[in-house]
Amino acid sequence: MDIATIIGILLAFGALFGMVEMEHVELAGLFLPAPMLLVFGATIGCGIASTTLKDAIASFKAVPKAFTGKVTPPQSVIDDVVGLAETARANGLLALEQEADKHDDPFMKKALQNIADGTDGDELRILLEDEIESNAAPVRSASSFFMGLGGFAPTVGIIGTVVSLTHVLANLGKPDELGPLIASAFVATLWGLLTANFLWLPIGGKLRKLAQLEADRQTLLMEGLLAVQAGSQPRLLGERLTAMVPPAARGGDAKGGKAKAGKGSDADADDQQLAA
Repeated sequence: MDIATIIGILLAFGALFGMVEMEHVELAGLFLPAPMLLVFGATIGCGIASTTLKDAIASFKAVPKAFTGKVTPPQSVIDDVVGLAETARANGLLALEQEADKHDDPFMKKALQNIADGTDGDELRILLEDEIESNAAPVRSASSFFMGLGGFAPTVGIIGTVVSLTHVLANLGKPDELGPLIASAFVATLWGLLTANFLWLPIGGKLRKLAQLEADRQTLLMEGLLAVQAGSQPRLLGERLTAMVPPAARGGDAKGGKAKAGKGSDADADDQQLAA
């Protein structure tokens, strides 16, 4: 589980409330029901109006993923593919059908079953590319929805401020009441800016990032499994897949790179003895 979004949002609100305490601002003056109702209600309403009801509901269902979304290390994918390559090399491609039952990932299951069934490599690539795109589409749609909310919220806040200021102007004959009325008028703008930058945009950005990471993972897995189908040598396949991952994202080996390096060295030594 990646908790970066939870940490970030808590840090943002913590900094805000720290400022409120340092400035000795009364919290009760910030939590006014009317401006909050307008900002949350109208923002969400505008978001729903800009899409279909089905997509809006699906977008809200995707919110937990932004806070608890799992990020799979690329090295873990590489280790799995190399293990499958070793199995296929030792027992044939039909053995991959049994391996499919051991994995919970529907994408990997589909790929392994098609390989075991003898699906043509080009057709399998098209199938998996379409699968990657269709898997990413709902999360990207949810990301766009919340990015849209981030655009609506500040404007809705300004609308709330304008409405409140009309009430202020109607009470110019009561100078003693103008100060509190003007202060409360700007609460709507505060909540519009706050929800946009502390909630909607971070959630939308995180969902977009998760969609990208999952598409990258499935693409790496697809390339690896297609290479397994083509009969690639496991060690070289591992090196090829590692080269596809940006250096900063490679990290350490999930199953111990030293052990694999040792196997590779032993294999090289055996090759040299045979050559001699």
